[in-house]
Amino acid sequence: MTALTLSTSSAAALRADAVVVGVAKGAKGPVLAAGAEAVDKAFGGKLAAVLETLGATGAEGEVTKLPAASGLKAPVVLAVGLGDVPAKDDGYDAETLRRAAGTASRALSGSKKGAFALPIEDVASAAAVAEGALLGAYTYDKSNGNGGSAKDSKNAKNAKNTKDADKKNNGPLAEVALVGGKPRDKAYKAAAERASALVEEINRARDLINTPSNLLNPADFAAEAVAAAKEHGLKTEVLDEKALKKGGYGGILGVGQGSEAPPRLVRIAYTHPKAEKTLALVGKGITYDSGGISLKPAGHNETMKCDMSGAAAVFATVVAAARLGLRVNLTGWLALAENMPSGSATRPGDVLSMYGGKTVEVLNTDAEGRLVLADAITRAGEEKPDAIVDVATLTGAMVLALGNRTFGIMTNDEAFRTSLHEIAEEAGEQSWPMPLPTHLRKGIDSPVADLANMGERMGGGLVAGIFLKEFVADGITWGHLDIAGPAFNEAGPFGYTPKGGTGAAVRTLVRLAERAADGDLG
Repeated sequence: MTALTLSTSSAAALRADAVVVGVAKGAKGPVLAAGAEAVDKAFGGKLAAVLETLGATGAEGEVTKLPAASGLKAPVVLAVGLGDVPAKDDGYDAETLRRAAGTASRALSGSKKGAFALPIEDVASAAAVAEGALLGAYTYDKSNGNGGSAKDSKNAKNAKNTKDADKKNNGPLAEVALVGGKPRDKAYKAAAERASALVEEINRARDLINTPSNLLNPADFAAEAVAAAKEHGLKTEVLDEKALKKGGYGGILGVGQGSEAPPRLVRIAYTHPKAEKTLALVGKGITYDSGGISLKPAGHNETMKCDMSGAAAVFATVVAAARLGLRVNLTGWLALAENMPSGSATRPGDVLSMYGGKTVEVLNTDAEGRLVLADAITRAGEEKPDAIVDVATLTGAMVLALGNRTFGIMTNDEAFRTSLHEIAEEAGEQSWPMPLPTHLRKGIDSPVADLANMGERMGGGLVAGIFLKEFVADGITWGHLDIAGPAFNEAGPFGYTPKGGTGAAVRTLVRLAERAADGDLG
């Protein structure tokens, strides 16, 4: 994990591999942002002109490196674009600072130390730069999969092969020094500590998502949760296939019965003695999704190790809440299974008896996420939390509707839907409120069961939400986050977002937990 330090030193005096400054896109050329004054002075007040000569415009995401002028301790200056100059008296918003800092961190991959002299006007902007820089510094260590030791000789061999293939990986930026931070100020110190803990847990989720499925099956994932719980004083309960059968968890069992790696349901809980609110989080954890008997077509299988991103986000959020000491009771439910075709797999047309007694006709075995979530949502509701939020890479329809960077929000309470959207925006994640039209409910009626796992093709993401709503206990506020778009980035990295697993929804869920700690669930 990249180290974060707060520095009162001048950007010119700080020893580092590079000093990072911000440059904005002005009407007449690039404009230096606040924080770059000492660096500009070393260039005789002509840094903006030098950057323009080098082709810099200040556009968002643009990176320009140049040798440092005499008088600077760092040998390199890295100018990162912030986009348009903000309106008069308006500073740069938090997300602009996060993305710029993340872009700079990626550009400094392999370096020992970067001095970040970006615009820091207050604690909030310092927190944004810290988060962005740490998030952008992430690299996946292929040598050991999800960060644990190989569990058998086969895994050890795979780990060695990936390590040998990755010798050229420079690794992340080792240290981020925040110029303008105030190490003796309690608020700044708390913001830095929060950023470090939050990003470390987001990176935990990213590592899990990036781990190949042959190194992370449901039992492996459960073991990771148990290990983290011991480290951070959390309580865990793991239901294996025998306990799931005894408990009547037909959804999870039905999805996982085609695989040699049996399913698990993990309960991981954090409690605070002064908590007034209880929040339950439910994560879809399909460690590999082939589609089952309803096999995915060629070209749609290769990244399906990411289908456990919801469970990874829930896991990371519970640990983050514990590390931050939030005054809230937070329970995570990880519904873990591998969806494979075999002679024992669930067939289209089969009827499953779900936890709680409802029956579901399986019309498509590739609509499996809603089946494992349904069991876990029902179980979570038995503990009568103040709210349940489930998180899942659930539908391709949501990606078609909102693209690759925005997740959809559906709830059974309009005020809660608005609150979740606002929380996501506050946390720096793109989301959009989606409806649950009542006319689509009829489409999941079944002649042989209480309901079917498929309905109308158009609006498929909404149909999935309507299905899940059927398993929410009366009187409980519920939200559903479909993160199918932003959970896994198949394109190139941008801002603080890496290629591969992104840790989508963790920031939103942690912010929700913080609000709950303050007694506000929207």
